[in-house]
Amino acid sequence: MTLANKVVLVTGASSGIGRATAQAFLREGANVVLTGRREARLLEAAAGSENALCVPCDVSQADQVDALFEKIDTRFGRLDVVFNNAGNNVAAAPIDEIPVEDWLTVLNVNLHGAFLIARGAFAMMRRQSPKGGRIINNGSISASVPRPGSVPYTTTKHAITGLTKTLSLDGRAFDIACGQIDIGNAASEMTADFENGKPQANGTVMPEPVMDVEHVADAVLNMARLPLSANVQFMTIMATKMPLIGRG
Repeated sequence: MTLANKVVLVTGASSGIGRATAQAFLREGANVVLTGRREARLLEAAAGSENALCVPCDVSQADQVDALFEKIDTRFGRLDVVFNNAGNNVAAAPIDEIPVEDWLTVLNVNLHGAFLIARGAFAMMRRQSPKGGRIINNGSISASVPRPGSVPYTTTKHAITGLTKTLSLDGRAFDIACGQIDIGNAASEMTADFENGKPQANGTVMPEPVMDVEHVADAVLNMARLPLSANVQFMTIMATKMPLIGRG
């Protein structure tokens, strides 16, 4: 299915995976709504494309998310694809050393924000004509295999899997497909220190390989190209030699 003229929302589009994916959709001729907290970074990512709409938004704030979907509706009148990607993290630590504020920082973006975006997208997709659309959640390798000291991040990413499965079920009646991409070690701001070493399950610290973020963007586009009668329910894309298989 061609992506030309489709309306696509990418959250966390100001950097990393979101930025690369938004730009890939723009190259395909899609109308892309880029959202994130930093307007200047969004405008830079859009690079003046006439098909881009940059909307600053903190996905953890319900009123800002509601305003985001109102702008999408006003500009385009529909929504075909959402890459529910915005996320953050805090420094690794055992659970008893994690401040409650850090827990809430991760929870509010990675889970509450993902819920708000999915909620707004679902509402548009079920009521538009023709109805339907696709929601792609960014899960992470941590949705199945945690790193040491990652309680907030891992908990939210396990929860994203539950969100994905439930949306897949609830969306059937409205032609809304929902899938999840679990990403391991894509080169971005969040993995900038991986070459210096990351704690491993056996107590050691070792450097980890990363992969080009464009491979993730290509994978998301391949999921988005499918007709709504087909769905990639779960996909894992990772740096080939990262310590996942055999971890521990």
